[in-house]
This record gives sequence, structure tokens and C-alpha cells, in this order.
Amino acid sequence: MSQTEPETQAVAVPRPPQSDVSAAVGFVGLFGLIAWIIFCRNYAPIAEAMNLPGPREPLSGPYAALAALLFSAGPMVLWSLLVDKVHRNPSTGIDWDNPRPVSAIKNITTTKIAGLWATWAIIGFLYCVGRWYWDGQYLFAMEVIGAAAIPLFVLSIPYVLWIDRVMVNPRDHLWHFGAMLLAREAYDIEEVKKHWRAWIIKGFFSAFMISILPGGFAYAVTVDMTGVMSDPVRFGGMMIAFLFLIDVQIGTVGYLVTVRPLDAHIRSGNPFLAGWVAALLCYPPMVFAFMGNINGQLGMIAYEVNTPGWTHWFAGNGVMLYGWAFWLIFLTAAYAWATIAFGLRFSNLTYRGVLTNGPYRFTRHPAYLSKNTFWWCATMPFLVNSHSMVDVVRNTFFLAVVSGIYYWRAKTEEAHLLQEDPKYREYHAWMEEHGVITSRLAKLKRVFRPRGPVIQQHQPAE
Repeated sequence: MSQTEPETQAVAVPRPPQSDVSAAVGFVGLFGLIAWIIFCRNYAPIAEAMNLPGPREPLSGPYAALAALLFSAGPMVLWSLLVDKVHRNPSTGIDWDNPRPVSAIKNITTTKIAGLWATWAIIGFLYCVGRWYWDGQYLFAMEVIGAAAIPLFVLSIPYVLWIDRVMVNPRDHLWHFGAMLLAREAYDIEEVKKHWRAWIIKGFFSAFMISILPGGFAYAVTVDMTGVMSDPVRFGGMMIAFLFLIDVQIGTVGYLVTVRPLDAHIRSGNPFLAGWVAALLCYPPMVFAFMGNINGQLGMIAYEVNTPGWTHWFAGNGVMLYGWAFWLIFLTAAYAWATIAFGLRFSNLTYRGVLTNGPYRFTRHPAYLSKNTFWWCATMPFLVNSHSMVDVVRNTFFLAVVSGIYYWRAKTEEAHLLQEDPKYREYHAWMEEHGVITSRLAKLKRVFRPRGPVIQQHQPAE
């Protein structure tokens, strides 16, 4: 039978640019973390069977939480080197095949060591004068950083000497800061700024991430799972806490393992002041003044006033409790997946390559989208038990302000990456047309965007 109409050809959707991080690396770290948690939960019978010294109880202490970093980082490092072979990426700035003699780089290395030690000394001073670092959960972070200080100072000498021999351009941001200190050679102040943007990010967020490791880990190791499936509230709380633990553990590895041979170095910190303000508002100590509730003292935009949340409003309705628990678990899982997808490269305010796979195929900001949706659905700021319309208006408005801050963060991060990498510009454009969530939001914005004269825009230089 002859065809009278041409066959309809399916239009192939173009693929996004290849991600700089493989999809598997974060998951092997997740498997290592889960294996360690299982071991710690079952340490008592293991110790009994092997007649090990010490108490017969789960390993739930802060040092077990710290050791979990090794079980997360180890598999990711091995996968990155043995499978992804990231050490061979041109973006590392390393030429392994043509090492220089030590005599050729010893002056460069000396300058960099001086800059690195001075950087650590200044960050140490800032830790010293920051009062919040010497109270509560931060005490553990200060203990860990203090214990690591001397080994880091000693090991930095052979490490920098080794890496300088194979770097294509060993006069990097660190060298320029060291040259400024020693005043022996000309330096570029813009390179010095890049150095300090990266190290302020690393110093600020590393301490915070280490400080929150013990609490979530202890809960995951000691939580009683007996009968948890029959209680949707307990089940939801347990799963959400476990998923947040995954986010914290993998994220902390990302802040600590910023080394060039793994192609995980910080290529640049966000140069926009707005980006820093938006990000730092969301973390201690600034978050306490804006969103927190300390000893009954509400932050400026606290949104959880007289809001008992989803467990209160759905109490007694098993179907809704289970449905809402699974919905919140899904949102938290999306949030954790967004961190896992980064592998060794997770951190705020930095450019460390372009990520285009995992949840980043659906939206450019899966963590922000899922986190804010979670807050709206878990808190329900528009439902209060004070019967006060003022509380309803305030809570709803202030949570909208918080979501606005995260939108602000997203736009400043995009501006940074659009400026840095043509691959991100390609990914940004692809998402506008093909991202499952982003493309629909882009179409919606175009519908409501006021029409006006077209203004010719200059494209960023490639």
C-alpha cells in the first residue's frame, strides 16, 4: 500500500554539553558512606564476635562522624583517578609528562609556601576573633582544624614542591599573594583577590560543615527503627534526617578536597558582592539574626511563628500523613542528589567546572528549588495555631523573602559561571529550551515579560 503522506520524523532533542563531573563519582562516595554507617550501627555485635577492646555499643561519636568523611572521599578519589582519570584533564593545568627539575621551581615554591602559610595564619586569626567559633557545635570544628594545623603546615612543603614541578603555570593565584608578601617580584592584584576569594570560601564553609557533622551522624547510627514504618511521622523524620546527613557528608568532602590533581581545585570564587551577601545571609552567624530563633529571640524574617507544620494539620489522617511524608522525602532526596551529583566538587560561591547531569538536567538549581519547596510544604506558614491573621501574613511574607534570597543567590551564581565558562553559557541556553523544569519556567516568564524595544546585547568573549 502506497503512502500518500510523508512519514512524520521525530525531532531529536540535542544533548546538553558533557558534564565535567561523571554521574557515578558521587554515588560511589554514597555507597562508602552507607557502608560505614551500617558498620557503626552494628559495631557492638562485631566487636563482640571479634573480641575487640572497648565498649560494646554503636560508634556514634564525633570522631566516627569525622571518619565517615574518609569512607565517602576514598571511593570518590579512587573512581576519579582510576575510572574517570581526572588527573589527565587539561583543566587541571598539569602536564605530568614534563616535570621540571626542583632547581627550576624552588624559588616559585618558596614564594607559594610563604603565601600559603600566611593565608592559614590569617584564617586562624579570624577563627580566633570570631566569637561564634568558640561556642556550641563550632567547638568540634575548631578542635579538628587545630589538630590538623601542624600536619598541614609540614605536608604543604613536599606537596607544593611536587605540584609546582608539573604545573603548566606554577605562578598561580597563590604565587601572586606570596609575591606581594615577599615584595621580590611583580604581582597582579587581581590574582591576589582571586586567591583570597577562594580561601575565604574554603575557610568559612569548611568550619561550618565540620561543625554540623556529629549531630546528624549520631542520629543515623543510634535511631531506633523498630516499628518505624507504621508511624508516618517517625518514618518521614528518619528518612529526611538521613538524607540531610548524606548532603552534609558529601558536601563536606567537597569543601575539603579542593586539590588540583583531582581537578577539584577552586578555579574562581564568585566576584560579585551581591552573591556573597545572598549566600552568607543563609549561614551562621548571619542567619541567626535574620531567620533564626535563639532563646526566644526571633530573627528579622523568622517565618515559623505559631506554625506547628504538616504533622499537626494532618494528624489523625493516615493517608495524608503518609502521602505528605513521602512528598517531603522526595524533595529532600532531590536536594541530596543535587549534592551527590557534584562528587568531589561541591561548594558554595565557586566555579569548579560545569555540571550538566543528574538533577541538573531538569533545572539549573535543583537544590534551591527542592529546599524551598520543602520549607513551604513542611512549615505551611499560611496555617497557624494562634488564629492570628497577622501571623499568617508575616510568616507567608517572610518565607517568600527567604525564597527570594535563594533566587537572588541563583542569579548571582549564574552570572559568575556565565562570565567564566563558554560551556556553562551553552548549558544555560540548552536548559532554557530543553530543561524539563527550566524550559517551562522560561516560557512562563516570556508570556508575562513586558514587550519593549529590542536592545542589542554584547555577547561575552569566548
